[in-house]
Amino acid sequence: MNKNTKINALLLIVVAALAVLPLALGLGDGEEEPFTGADAQAETAITEIDPDYEPWFSPLYEPPSGEIESALFALQAALGAGVLAYYFGLRRGRRQGELRATAVQERGGTGGGAGEPTARKA
Repeated sequence: MNKNTKINALLLIVVAALAVLPLALGLGDGEEEPFTGADAQAETAITEIDPDYEPWFSPLYEPPSGEIESALFALQAALGAGVLAYYFGLRRGRRQGELRATAVQERGGTGGGAGEPTARKA
């Protein structure tokens, strides 16, 4: 097992522990909604401090149920992850292409890589 595989396995174990330990240790016991988001917790805190508080504005779209809200959030997260993965993949591909082009030039080659025509002798 090489170093990268060990690091990846360790990171996977840590992520799994972060997901399972709060449930296993019962950290949310005794609460009505044990693992609510920061928005809901902030709303609860504001209501406790000032019960007459009225928000400055209302949302443009209010999903009909919590499941739809969660699905839209998951879709947003997936799209964001896809955009980031595309960007980093594109950068890596460009860097690898530049390294290959530099290596070919150093060897005195004429290119001939993907998308590049080979030089013809007249």
